[in-house]
Amino acid sequence: QVQLVESGGGSVQAGGSLRLSCVASGRPFRTYRMGWYRQAPGKGREFVVDIRRSGDITYYLDSVKGRFTISRDNAKDTMFLQMNSLKPEDTAVYYCAAAASENGPYDYWGQGTQVTVSS
Repeated sequence: QVQLVESGGGSVQAGGSLRLSCVASGRPFRTYRMGWYRQAPGKGREFVVDIRRSGDITYYLDSVKGRFTISRDNAKDTMFLQMNSLKPEDTAVYYCAAAASENGPYDYWGQGTQVTVSS
């Protein structure tokens, strides 16, 4: 079992920045592929980006490329999402997720953290 807790969400104006964190507890963090998803009001959950155990990043959602950066610190059991140049369309609940396999579905989810970007 892995427990995931996100933090760092909040309200910012367009063009601002936020840094989300996801702290994992339970089984060794380094053994999991980690990812960020988001869900905007009235929409389904969408993939944002994920990062393999090695630190290799698979790919970013096109709309966040060049603005968001994912990273992980295995020594601190923590994953980050640095979000710059935020836009109103980035408004969503952001979830972190953990997968035991490098290519399979995500097994564990956090409770989410709200990000609101005003114009």
